[in-house]
Amino acid sequence: MTRKPLSPADTALSDAAASGDTAAARAALAAGARTEARDERGRTPLLRAALADHVEVARLLVASGADVDAQDGRRDSPWLVTGVTGSVAMMRALLPGDPDVTLTNRYGGVSVIPASERGHVGYVRAVLAETGIAVDHVNRLGWTALLEAVILGDGGRDHQEVVRILLAAGADPFLPDGHGVTALAHARRLGFTALADLLRAAEEAGAGPAAGSTR
Repeated sequence: MTRKPLSPADTALSDAAASGDTAAARAALAAGARTEARDERGRTPLLRAALADHVEVARLLVASGADVDAQDGRRDSPWLVTGVTGSVAMMRALLPGDPDVTLTNRYGGVSVIPASERGHVGYVRAVLAETGIAVDHVNRLGWTALLEAVILGDGGRDHQEVVRILLAAGADPFLPDGHGVTALAHARRLGFTALADLLRAAEEAGAGPAAGSTR
């Protein structure tokens, strides 16, 4: 499909979103800028605002009807990138746009997975408490948020807290990766003693599969 060329107002809105200039964004919208106009990389103004964590511009765009789920050529969307940036303020700014929490990125993951990988404690806590996101969603690598927190984390305090939050939200410690290896086995292999203790305690408590988990 041929993309409609950007008008001067569209370009002004995209640039304002990227720079966080709320007044300029408001003026561009008044001049007829399209909230869903895409730049050369397929990014909408809202995606550019989310990537740069410009919360006020994002609120304006959401109130103007911008699509919080519009994905670019890399399958990033405003909602999905909040899991990468870990911005709780941006996550909450997008909630009025009714994000699809089942939407997946290029790795087949929902937003809580990259947030767990990166140790974004506040985001993991907030997205699990304030949305219906599936704590045991499995991405194309065969990993859940719990597995990513262990395998790709550093075993430090932030990742320990993420693991605590995930387990408290019902994450199933028995779910293995695509090779049948559990989070506990990975923690032991990596020498993450504190994480291993948390996961062993969860297994000993007999935690079962989380309700509503999705593979």
